[in-house]
Amino acid sequence: MNDTNLFQLICFYGFAAVTVAAALAVISLRNSVHAVLSLVLTFFSCACIWLLAEAEFLAIALIVVYVGAVMVLFLFVVMMLDIKMEQVREGFIRYLPVGIIVALVMLAEMLALIGVRAMHGHMMGADPAAAAGLSNTGWLGQALYTQYLLPFEIAALILTVGVVAAVALTLRHRGDRRRESASEQVRVNPRDRIRVVKMAPSRPDATAQQPGSEEARP
Repeated sequence: MNDTNLFQLICFYGFAAVTVAAALAVISLRNSVHAVLSLVLTFFSCACIWLLAEAEFLAIALIVVYVGAVMVLFLFVVMMLDIKMEQVREGFIRYLPVGIIVALVMLAEMLALIGVRAMHGHMMGADPAAAAGLSNTGWLGQALYTQYLLPFEIAALILTVGVVAAVALTLRHRGDRRRESASEQVRVNPRDRIRVVKMAPSRPDATAQQPGSEEARP
């Protein structure tokens, strides 16, 4: 093992340790804002691991989509709503054994898949990106927008329909709320909203007391 592979192995174990520690902090910290920040650190460490695995597109997507957009939105919502996560996590200890069992089963399945791939690595074939002389992101973009353009557009359409359906299902109309119509505001005539009234000027009374003057004597 040369120095480069040794350095990559050390970086992998370091990023993996930070990822596991940050993931445990997400479910163990009492402060919800600190938990969200720990989740941001978890995603960032996972992106570093994807970079070591030469999966640049997944790393960029994880940083831009989750860390840059989703987690910032989560943090904004948590800070604005002031959610009491302490009350939500009161029953965490009761479900801890079930969570540990599920985590161990998932770990065993992942290790089994890694072992099968290691034993039958020759059946997986060569890396298509390396065979084409392109980076992982370049090959994925070229394949996505040439060979798989129609499935990509269909997936985008399905996501759009899902967003519209979610908005339609959660929309609630209230009768006691005043609503404004943009079309009626555009069609409004200024003469119907403002009326100018002309009034004759009134002459002040000569005997009226002027401000700042002395009191008139009888």
